[in-house]
Amino acid sequence: MRASLIQIAVNEGESVEARRRRAASLVRDRAGAADLVVLPELWTTGAFAFEEFGTAAEPLRGPTYEAMAKAASDAGVWLHAGSVPERDRDGTLYNTSLVFSPDGDLAAAYRKIHRFGFDKGEAVLMGAGRDLVTVRLPETTLGVATCYDLRFPELFRGLVDAGAETFVVPAGWPERRRSHWTLLAQARAVENQAFVLACATAGTHAGVPQAGHSIVVDPWGEVLAQAGADEEVLTVEFDPAKVARTREQFPALKDRVLGVEVPRR
Repeated sequence: MRASLIQIAVNEGESVEARRRRAASLVRDRAGAADLVVLPELWTTGAFAFEEFGTAAEPLRGPTYEAMAKAASDAGVWLHAGSVPERDRDGTLYNTSLVFSPDGDLAAAYRKIHRFGFDKGEAVLMGAGRDLVTVRLPETTLGVATCYDLRFPELFRGLVDAGAETFVVPAGWPERRRSHWTLLAQARAVENQAFVLACATAGTHAGVPQAGHSIVVDPWGEVLAQAGADEEVLTVEFDPAKVARTREQFPALKDRVLGVEVPRR
């Protein structure tokens, strides 16, 4: 299976409309070169451009939905279109990821559960999602998470229990914590014996330099590929069947005690 992570740059001077067109073009360029294409978190606005969330928010089936659905269909790929600021019917904002099938149909939408910012930014401007989301592809089951979610291993355990074999994690991760980005991606892969496809942004969001360094990690924690700091398309071929082999050869997940029901005697 081939996956392309599009580490798009989000910089001042490019309008949301222009970036949306450029992202769609980059997706179309992956036709025949990838089975799964992934975009980063909040690439329309930038993950740290808090003041733009409200003005750039769109309904679930808004302009980004339409552009990405068509791009997925044109390219004939599964597309995790990153996330966008979504405005629900009641006016609540969410950090919402969209996943499309090769026919351009919406396969899943995931509202980010863990919001970053503590007492400011996303944490106070956006609502929290509640549902774990998986997507069944012909060769693997995706578990969907977003950026700050990467710091919460219990979410990934829940996705494993729901059948996830490959985690897809779009992000707008700051450069100053880049070492955490790589470390956590490898940790989530090793502890869950799953692939991690983590796609970050390049550029600068509201004065915050981005880490880039999108990464693909296998179930043993080996880094299969990693991007640099600038805009880049990272393409890697991986074998989804390695998850089952790893879990059979080293069945650590069967020894879980905490977080699962323990029979009483």
